[in-house]
Amino acid sequence: MTVAWFTIEDLGVLVRRHRVDDSITRVMTRLLRTDLIIVDDIDLLPVSPDAAKGFYRLVDAAYERRALAVSGNLHPSGSDEMMPKTLATATVDRLLHHAHIVVT
Repeated sequence: MTVAWFTIEDLGVLVRRHRVDDSITRVMTRLLRTDLIIVDDIDLLPVSPDAAKGFYRLVDAAYERRALAVSGNLHPSGSDEMMPKTLATATVDRLLHHAHIVVT
């Protein structure tokens, strides 16, 4: 099983790095070849706009195609505290459809 692990800011770095040549779609396609994608600590610090966009793009690309695990301290309903409301709503909608939420 192949696994890709990121923090949410790593996704922001990916977006910034690939914005120049508009190759972010290729990067997301390559990520979707892994069996499991993990995004860790999504709500520890305020999220940059690039990280929010990268997180949304990853969730959208993986939606109903790939296993995605997300860890954080906020309930999904609080996502609009860390990213713009429109991105948060769309991201949470895709995350919670078919999701298993584990509260510890």
